[in-house]
Amino acid sequence: MRRAVNRRRIRPAAAVLSVAVALLATGCGIRGTSVPVDAGAAPSRASCEAPDPDRSAEGTGRVSVRIYLLCGSRVLSVSRAVRTQDEQPPPEPVQIGRALLEQLRQPPSAAETAAGFSTAVEDWVQVSGPAEDDPDRALRLNRPPEELQSMALAQIVCTLGESTVADEHHRVVLGGPESDRDPLKRYTCSEEMRRHPEIAVNSGVLLS
Repeated sequence: MRRAVNRRRIRPAAAVLSVAVALLATGCGIRGTSVPVDAGAAPSRASCEAPDPDRSAEGTGRVSVRIYLLCGSRVLSVSRAVRTQDEQPPPEPVQIGRALLEQLRQPPSAAETAAGFSTAVEDWVQVSGPAEDDPDRALRLNRPPEELQSMALAQIVCTLGESTVADEHHRVVLGGPESDRDPLKRYTCSEEMRRHPEIAVNSGVLLS
């Protein structure tokens, strides 16, 4: 049976979000695509078209970042304007991971909801930096990745895959708590994963 978890929201400090987003803005991106909603048990008018970023919210002190949300049976990218600050030191991978995870935990905006977007990443999901002897860019979740909902893991993998946490092939290294000696696995946000996020939990490849 699945263990009980603490659902209390834990937000990173504003400074962490600021420095992380500053570096995320320079990362490679994958454009969101408009796709038809898969037929289901009930009719849906969701467009699954990523809403235009709120240009009024952009400007001095704000940048646009890209995250992945659920729509229909897929994960698709959307852009959000997030506050940042100038003249910050380069953020560590764990700061980037925490900032992006915070975005995934937030409820979709009104425009995102109207277009049919939602998130499966729950409040209790947290991330920490690499353990001793882990690769520098490795991140550890507070539960083994394969114990997350597959939809949520797909969102995390694809979102981190567009950040500087990922390698040049947009692959990310994730593991569970260091205390559990959970092995690290490499995950890739492939086109197949974006179309079929239910495969995410079984897609990790053990590091050699």
